[in-house]
Amino acid sequence: MAIDDRRKREQAARRRLIITTARTLAETEGWDAVTTRRLSTEIEYSQPVLYKHFTGMEQIADAIAIDGFRELAEVIGAARSGAGDALARTAHAYLDFARDNPAVYDAMFTRATTLRFADQDTPPELTAAFAELRKAVGLVAGEQDADALTEVFWAALHGLVTLGRGGRLRPGYDSERLQLLVEQFTSGD
Repeated sequence: MAIDDRRKREQAARRRLIITTARTLAETEGWDAVTTRRLSTEIEYSQPVLYKHFTGMEQIADAIAIDGFRELAEVIGAARSGAGDALARTAHAYLDFARDNPAVYDAMFTRATTLRFADQDTPPELTAAFAELRKAVGLVAGEQDADALTEVFWAALHGLVTLGRGGRLRPGYDSERLQLLVEQFTSGD
């Protein structure tokens, strides 16, 4: 049994190394730099070893996305539980996460994925991130459908990230846009 346990730990460590290395490459050089050949060279394992853990780059990107959702849930939860306006802190935390982890954010939201959202097969990390965002929105939802309101808030935040990164919003107005968004959700109208 000890040999099986050790083998499982080694497999888990190799899998984590592949994910971490792919994430580092994506963040420093972009997703085009993340290939099985490049990963194989970086981690000093053959490509067949990579394929024992992942069927291809899409599955590696999905694993990075799942890690990202777990991290986003933690970031939002920490921001929401602080002092002051929980929704504003949550919104800032979301935008900061996207800014600080652009390749992970891409894996989570813009790359093609096999991950299922809002489905019974949704990975728990995705559900946890939405739940943390919903807790913040729920504080201001009143009689409104908190799930739908959370989806709209999430879509607005994602729009700010995506349009901002693409240079499609006026520079220098990030704080004003975020304040306006939060005020729209907290005004009670």
